[in-house]
Amino acid sequence: MVDEPEASDSLRTFGAVLQALREHAGLPREEFADRVRFSKHTVASVELGRRMPDPAFVERAEEALGNTGALRKALPTLARQSGLAAWFRRWARLEATAITLYTYECRLIPGLLQTEAYARTLFTNQLPPLDDEQIEAQWTARAARQRLLRERPNTAFSFLLEEHLFRRRTGGVDVTRELIDHVLAISELRNVEIQIMPTVQETHAGLDGPVQLLETPENQWFAYCEGQRGGLLISDAKEISVLQRRYATMRSQALTPTDSMSLLRRIRGEL
Repeated sequence: MVDEPEASDSLRTFGAVLQALREHAGLPREEFADRVRFSKHTVASVELGRRMPDPAFVERAEEALGNTGALRKALPTLARQSGLAAWFRRWARLEATAITLYTYECRLIPGLLQTEAYARTLFTNQLPPLDDEQIEAQWTARAARQRLLRERPNTAFSFLLEEHLFRRRTGGVDVTRELIDHVLAISELRNVEIQIMPTVQETHAGLDGPVQLLETPENQWFAYCEGQRGGLLISDAKEISVLQRRYATMRSQALTPTDSMSLLRRIRGEL
């Protein structure tokens, strides 16, 4: 997601603990900022719950504050929420425990499959522009979400991607080569299936736009549809049934996983 993250309860709590530890250590904010090699403004933003602390910040803060371990233990609980647009967070929470996750995209490579270079290209070209802190928060959140692919080997991931997403060369040739290599590597995971929808396709069940579907451990299904400035979480069974039928049809219309990876290798060879 590329919307500005809002402060969450967990961020505010983390910030309050950080401030308490800093003050207990007798360190003025400016001196603490020097020790962790971040700006005084960044320290203030973290303490106020406005910014996601990145791993380097946490490690240096631990060293400066006596290595209590409190900040290290708290960081994983923050990573999946900060940097996510407010309207996306409920879906992200469902996504974190899903046993099935289907994604069709026609606009850009899905966040779970993006490389850092590709993601940063999207962030730096966002309108209105994001500042450096917002960009770092966005990437931290995205990188944390991507761990789902390997941390949940029993979750079935399916991705349907339009061919033109790779031919567009977002970020340039080098970024695209790295992206294709990354997607090819991800496709080798046993729990991941990636299919490409060819550019020339006379019948297409997904012309209404991107969609995501997931199944919870309780076997309840949800859907998520995203537009320019917001997203819609769908729980109505009738609506989800329609989207499931469309997704199933698209899987039959797209190239097989094997042929899809062959196409990506050809595209890479043309770069």
